[in-house]
Amino acid sequence: MTLLSLPSPVRTLTVTEPEITDYRGAARSGLPTARPGQASPVHTFVLAHTVAEQTVAALTAAEPGPVSVVHLGQDIRTVRPVRPGEQVTVALEVAGVRREPRGARIALRVRLVGEDGPEPFAELAISALLVGATLLEPFGDIAGGPAAPTPVGAGVPQTAVHALTTDWISTYAHASGDLNPIHLDAEAARGAGFDTVIAHGMSVVALAVEEAVDRFAAGDSARVRGLGCRFSAPVPPGIPLEITLQPDAEAHVIRFTCKTPKGAAVKSGWIELAQPLPPQEGDQP
Repeated sequence: MTLLSLPSPVRTLTVTEPEITDYRGAARSGLPTARPGQASPVHTFVLAHTVAEQTVAALTAAEPGPVSVVHLGQDIRTVRPVRPGEQVTVALEVAGVRREPRGARIALRVRLVGEDGPEPFAELAISALLVGATLLEPFGDIAGGPAAPTPVGAGVPQTAVHALTTDWISTYAHASGDLNPIHLDAEAARGAGFDTVIAHGMSVVALAVEEAVDRFAAGDSARVRGLGCRFSAPVPPGIPLEITLQPDAEAHVIRFTCKTPKGAAVKSGWIELAQPLPPQEGDQP
């Protein structure tokens, strides 16, 4: 299939306050309640996910055999969180395709434009492997997103340990709208080669971001300016998930990894935080 025949998908939607609250609450299960109405930085991926799924479906529609999607990496740059009640336009382009022994690696670029446009308030770079894809022609550039910011010095590392439950995974699935059976049905997960259901990769990232926001940004998710990671292995429920956060000297760049007893699940993680805004006149001390 030639990508020139594929239209650039665009979707416009209105993001409600319950959607924002439900998603951040699902990502923060086991953590204190988040600030009312403030979105997770990872909610930008939720808004992009449907368009990305539709694009992959169009790309692989003519494939003679089944194609499965493996999320390899994610980068997000953002100037602010999505706002409750905001109308958002999601525009996606396929940046590149490369053939690999197992299928085709693709790079997607997504821009989210809000009501204060025309400049995007968030830009995403998605890397995925389409296992079993045989018809896509190589195209463009599959390089990852912008380079991670360089830490300056090193602060004191911190560690959090969670054990994701099947209920946690199910709650996240419904809050994010990603109802892939491998996250909800053990039989479907086994059919896909897993021992049991697995957590969404972005749910693990969202949890790591929330831990970093609580520890280094006083719970203010609006200070997140970017994040990125690469996915290594699935996370099943009921086993320890260790999140290690390594801030730089100013807690401006937070490196993170997520691992289970079986090894790394998320690696090369980074979160960039803006400095807190100075107090405004009339603010309470």
